[in-house]
Amino acid sequence: MAAGTPGLRVLVVDDEAPAREELRFLLSRDEQVGEVVVVGGAEEALRHLSGGEVDVVLSDVHMPGLDGLDLTRAVARLACPPAVVFVTAHEEHAVEAFELQVVDYVLKPVRAARLAAALRRATAGSAGATVATPTGGTGPDGRRETDETLSVELGGVTRFVQRSSVVWAEAQGDYVRLHTADGSHLLRSTLSQLEERWAPAGFVRTHRSLLVAVRAVRELRSDDGHHTLVVASGGLRRELPVARRHAREVRERLVEAAVGRAGDEA
Repeated sequence: MAAGTPGLRVLVVDDEAPAREELRFLLSRDEQVGEVVVVGGAEEALRHLSGGEVDVVLSDVHMPGLDGLDLTRAVARLACPPAVVFVTAHEEHAVEAFELQVVDYVLKPVRAARLAAALRRATAGSAGATVATPTGGTGPDGRRETDETLSVELGGVTRFVQRSSVVWAEAQGDYVRLHTADGSHLLRSTLSQLEERWAPAGFVRTHRSLLVAVRAVRELRSDDGHHTLVVASGGLRRELPVARRHAREVRERLVEAAVGRAGDEA
């Protein structure tokens, strides 16, 4: 954001009018945003960029003529290129998008909180930000994450397990069973309590009884409307169900994690 500008200057690029207006509405309610311009395609976006200053471009991927990938390549050649965030219904371009230095990849339908997080990443210049935070890494709010040590009972013996070793957690009555590469352990807690505490560290609810570490996910499988995840860590490998009501959030978190890993490798 340029000095003296009271909020972000955002350019919305989408060939579908309802999508443009939805983004305009969400942006109008975000206190980070100062000015919003909406256009219907990449060519019009480039004309605007050549004559005006923009902080963030929110672009669809699939558009007639020049698409979002073409637009991003053109933006990169500008003297002072704005940050680019893809807002799309198509998740298959995430890795390619990051190779083009796209800051974030937001899936439609867009949630206000998710869009706000993308704008924060754009202003921070954090192309490699990811919700799936490794031990000692940086969380979505930019704060340093630390691991958590858990006290568990096994055969009358108290043991200690690191949160970073947990692959998934499974609700079992008044307890939660933590699954690691070395075995499973009972923790006196509810899954909802763990979900609230561990979401910033890269855990996502996939089912009413399951909480999964995004870093451990190897595949997301879809078959006739039924979704499953393949998780693996060390010698442990398991297929876990994804409930329909959680499928969208799971896909979104996996896309974010893929973008973040691509950034770490760049």
